[in-house]
Amino acid sequence: MGKRIRVQKRGRGHFPWVATKKGKKGPIKHKKILSDQKDTVVKGKIIDILHERGRTAPIGYIKYSDKTKGYQIMPEGIIMGQTIEIGKNAEVKPGNTLPLSDIPEGTMVYNIEARPGDGGKFVRASGTFGLIVSRTEDKVIIRLPSKKQRLFNPNCLATVGVVAGGGRPEKPFLKAGNKYHHLKARGHKYPIVRGVAMAAVHHPFGGGVHQHISKSSSTTARNAPPGRKVGLIAARRTGRKKK
Repeated sequence: MGKRIRVQKRGRGHFPWVATKKGKKGPIKHKKILSDQKDTVVKGKIIDILHERGRTAPIGYIKYSDKTKGYQIMPEGIIMGQTIEIGKNAEVKPGNTLPLSDIPEGTMVYNIEARPGDGGKFVRASGTFGLIVSRTEDKVIIRLPSKKQRLFNPNCLATVGVVAGGGRPEKPFLKAGNKYHHLKARGHKYPIVRGVAMAAVHHPFGGGVHQHISKSSSTTARNAPPGRKVGLIAARRTGRKKK
């Protein structure tokens, strides 16, 4: 009897396909600016710089001037004890958070909100930044780390600077165990066995006298069942493009 293939097991949403909540510090979001604080600058002092499991960038534990506390992603060049500012009239320097409408063009930003008030959704990984390219009356154009340009609401908050920890990918894992624990914290499975290396009973691509897919094509229909939906899903074309 065969076993569930990988896509079926992932769809069930059980271990090891779910990132654990163990070791999480708290929500990493921009501080919400209250209606009576919109024209003022809320200051915060960085009490500690921490590592959170499953996150590539360091986070800062911050105590704000209004007696509240929270966590934020830290930029390069920040130190413990430093004061940061949040608000419309904050100074444009690394670590400070402002609306996109008040950040000049050519500035590097990170932790950008998709919608005003959501706390930040874009550009949160270590060493990444978005670049403010231009603005119109009702939109701000930002070039993301993928080189794609996206339109944002001018009222969305963003933090000035580059996310810390940019040299992280340069260090090799050296051991398979290190790679296993690195991906386990993110809800990924490692190692991943190729389908063609399995027996025919375990995978649609398995079996045969040598490792090959044995089907006429590796493409699969969009509405195929999870046990068959492997390979190139609803691909428009395959192979190399002729020049």
